Amino acid sequence: MKRSGKKAATDRSFVVALARGLDVLRAFQPNDGLLGNQEIAARTNLPKPTVSRLTYTLTKLGYLTPVPRFEKYQLAPSAMALGYAALANLGVRHLSEPFREEVMRATGGAVAVGGRDRHSMIYFGQSRNGLTLGVQLDVGSRIPIATTAMGRAYIWALPDDDRAALLRELREHYGSRWTKLRDGIERSGETVARHGFAISAGEWQNDVHAVGVALKLNDGTGPYAFNCGAPAFRFTEERLLSDIGPRLVAMVRNIEATLGGAMSQPAQQTTQSKKEQSKRVRSGGKVARMAEGIR
Repeated sequence: MKRSGKKAATDRSFVVALARGLDVLRAFQPNDGLLGNQEIAARTNLPKPTVSRLTYTLTKLGYLTPVPRFEKYQLAPSAMALGYAALANLGVRHLSEPFREEVMRATGGAVAVGGRDRHSMIYFGQSRNGLTLGVQLDVGSRIPIATTAMGRAYIWALPDDDRAALLRELREHYGSRWTKLRDGIERSGETVARHGFAISAGEWQNDVHAVGVALKLNDGTGPYAFNCGAPAFRFTEERLLSDIGPRLVAMVRNIEATLGGAMSQPAQQTTQSKKEQSKRVRSGGKVARMAEGIR
């Protein structure tokens, strides 16, 4: 888990101690159970003495519960209450549930909605059944932005400046792996421009294929993104293009309409915008490289 060192060094309003405390809480992942100071230090890249002071403070504040027998900690109800409060305020999670269930039943795939969490997307809504055994994710699960259909759909829904900033972050995060990942992001941009959805066929997990579609709202929140995935033998690349992708696009557009989401535009203007976006994305690798500030 990388910390925002540059931001802390240059932003005088940035409270480093608070950021570090939140990093400790973020170190706990679904199904983790107990974590000790050494494990937390490894996940946060914080010195162990700093972690010891932070876990002590968070325990006193009621956000961590110590388990002395194992010299470890677990999240306390106060910390979990923050997550539940956030979920309760995400109207898109509740409203999208019947739409997700319908697509799940029609396709046999798992359908989820998520938002950005640094270099990942985090699930806050999930619909699945016994047919999607290869996709064992649930609310709170994190998946990488760079290699997943949900993450790539999110990337291409961002305003240009925000997308450029995220691409620079991802380039720094992945280092030598970035060139290959960037190529996949560029290809997904072309797919989004042409079809309205992104594809990840074995690029995150070899045996999982998925499509992703972004949700844009006009209330200043988001964007969010949905995906529909299944084991590769169920969702072939041909089916992703001809069936699953169009279904997910239709679902998300219906959710946007229900939420009063995407700003309506005159047909001529919308067509023109799509043409401009398609032209911009089809410039290939140049798009992502220019966004990163690379010539």
